[in-house]
Amino acid sequence: MDINAVKAYMNQWMEENKQEFYTAADEIWAYPELGLEETRAFGILTGLLKKYGFAVESGQGGMPTAFVATYGTGHPVVGINAEYDCLPGMSQKCDAAYPCPVQEGAPGQGCGHNLLGTTAVFSAVALRHAVEYFRIPCTIKVLGSPYEEASVGKALIGREGVYRDLDLIMDWHPWNYNRADYDRCNSVFVMKFHFHGKSAHGAYPWEGRSALDAGMLFGMSLEMLREHVKPNGPDAASTINYTFQDCGPSFANVVPDVTTVQLYGRFADLETSQDAFERIQSCAKGAALATGTTTDYELITYTHPKIPNKTLAEVVHRNMEHYGAPSFTQEEQAFVKEMQAYMGVEPTGLDLSIQPFGPSETIICDTSEFSWNAPYVTFWVTMGPQGVGWHNWMVTACAGNSIGKKTMDRAAQIMTSSCAEIITSPETVARAREEWEMRMAGRTYQCLLPEDHQAPLGVNRDVMERYFGKRME
Repeated sequence: MDINAVKAYMNQWMEENKQEFYTAADEIWAYPELGLEETRAFGILTGLLKKYGFAVESGQGGMPTAFVATYGTGHPVVGINAEYDCLPGMSQKCDAAYPCPVQEGAPGQGCGHNLLGTTAVFSAVALRHAVEYFRIPCTIKVLGSPYEEASVGKALIGREGVYRDLDLIMDWHPWNYNRADYDRCNSVFVMKFHFHGKSAHGAYPWEGRSALDAGMLFGMSLEMLREHVKPNGPDAASTINYTFQDCGPSFANVVPDVTTVQLYGRFADLETSQDAFERIQSCAKGAALATGTTTDYELITYTHPKIPNKTLAEVVHRNMEHYGAPSFTQEEQAFVKEMQAYMGVEPTGLDLSIQPFGPSETIICDTSEFSWNAPYVTFWVTMGPQGVGWHNWMVTACAGNSIGKKTMDRAAQIMTSSCAEIITSPETVARAREEWEMRMAGRTYQCLLPEDHQAPLGVNRDVMERYFGKRME
């Protein structure tokens, strides 16, 4: 089969049909939805998939906004990741190179998931047309994953065995550089520790038991625990982050009877992660015992470290080098330089280089659950400015304007071409599987969440209703 003819066919199809997918990305950007509230984005993306002949099933992991869309039969089976949630407080106008929210304090697409999810669907549909036209035997699955920003969705879906029979999983993310390598990321768990005490008048504190004291003592014990956790990094450092979500009564003359501490734990390997998971619970129990209070915890999510796959990454890197960085205009570069100048960093504009191929470490993501089920690969395409981090108003702006569209075009080209190369090469599929089995070293996927763990449905509903009103069911 002439793989170049397949690529040319898909590129032409995408060029002729891209406006429909641009519109979808813009609609998701204009109505950003927090995790497990992605009803409109779910409808937009699944509507497109149904239009183009995909069979859509939803509700995986007990999450109404999760979906799996399938086209074709038989092997190889390629999964394409789609995410579509947003971030709190990231509202920003797409034409302003300085902080200028559409609505002060409202959510926004500060991670570019309006592009990530739509590009996944765009790529899957283009690939589906090529598969039909060239009669390529395979199955395409689009894996719709809610609430990625808290690493919630994929562990719950993985627990149901959805990813088990895939031959490969393809993914991408908008970022501030262009890179396609074989990266690792940490295991992460997110927990809330609730401390319960006894309220009392501040003039008679001995009659109470301060839950806030317990929370502060818990925090001190975590600081001491850090020294005794095996380090890693710096790009994927083993870290413990925590914050006080609820300190009890806001009046100092009352002994607090409730306190809640939210905690993120990130660890380079599963053994270190599970050890820290147990020791952190001991810290909470000790703080409660010392203060005469009680404690319980709420597990939000728990994911594995990522298993890299060099075989698949080589294919993606080759296609990234072929297509190059997105073709940004001088006006788009000037817009980003203005942002950088506002933030006090060197105004270098959008990165057009392709980073060298090799192993690396990246920040946490629940896509690591994919990698314990099948060979998995991801790549990164420039969309936002360097030197200012991610998850910010600049990302929201770029994700909603012409810069995001250029990134979306390039990502779709790289993704479809890489998928086409892999599914038409039984040797590549076999080598990717052999490498995966070698790296797994006899381990099998077991979801780290308890069997009775449920999705935290409604956790973001109040915020959505505050800014966008009550949703029509």
